Amino acid sequence: MQRLLAPAVAAVAALAVLSGCGNGSGLRVEGAEPADANSVSPRVSAPTTSSSPGVRAKPVTPAPLTQIRTKLLADKALDSYSRSVLVKCTVISRCLGPGPTVDVMHNGVPQQVVYIHTLDKFVFGAFLMALEPGGPRRIWALKVDQPTINASPQGDLVVESENFQPDDKPCCPSGRKVEVYRWDGRQMAKVSSTDQKGD
Repeated sequence: MQRLLAPAVAAVAALAVLSGCGNGSGLRVEGAEPADANSVSPRVSAPTTSSSPGVRAKPVTPAPLTQIRTKLLADKALDSYSRSVLVKCTVISRCLGPGPTVDVMHNGVPQQVVYIHTLDKFVFGAFLMALEPGGPRRIWALKVDQPTINASPQGDLVVESENFQPDDKPCCPSGRKVEVYRWDGRQMAKVSSTDQKGD
């Protein structure tokens, strides 16, 4: 009888140990677990240029438009028409408007698109401002009518604008233009331009 019970008891004990290990409450193994290529670390790290070029992974607080106006007016390279609009503009929302925050420089420091417009909200240009610890700094400017500016998935800056011909009325441009700009390490350079005719 004892000879029959001994194997049965050993089998039950072995099953109990194995089931304890299977649900995570069994033997503890010291040391790091092997890395899983599909696992995602819960820690938040500094933005890198390899994950999503051009698109900010988390929201960034844009610079106040009053501060951007001050920085633009202090810029000696600012064109005369933009300067005249900003000098006369005491209510900032009447001349500047915020655009998207991007990282087209691929350096982890965000850049903010800022539109400049007339009193009747006709946008005639845009600036790209680097949001640095010392304050916003202009790194690029473009004179363009009624633009929409965004970052592409590749990290380029895509500018869609209305294309007016001399005979066009203000309400009705003849077409649209799509331009793509890329940071070349020193400045924004145009890499393509496409005209699209209206209906």
